[in-house]
Amino acid sequence: MIRREIKNFRDIPNIGKAIEKNFVLLGIQDPIELVRKDPYQMYDDLCNVTHKKQDPCVIDIFLSAVSYMKGGSPKKWWEFTKERKIKLAAK
Repeated sequence: MIRREIKNFRDIPNIGKAIEKNFVLLGIQDPIELVRKDPYQMYDDLCNVTHKKQDPCVIDIFLSAVSYMKGGSPKKWWEFTKERKIKLAAK
């Protein structure tokens, strides 16, 4: 069940000031927009916008935020690390 009631990024588990700023840099204005986002593409876009390779753990945080907004249970961001490593190793 999509979490339409979430109106502030910081109401999403694992999201603090720095990640909230990243969402803004990516042009994401409202948490509901995360439902349609690809966390891996968000990471690539963030690296491009900042002209800097970001820590890959940012992908885990993006994964957790997108999952939560799509109705997933709240999880610590590092619970997504294994998924990220498997996905990136397959590329």
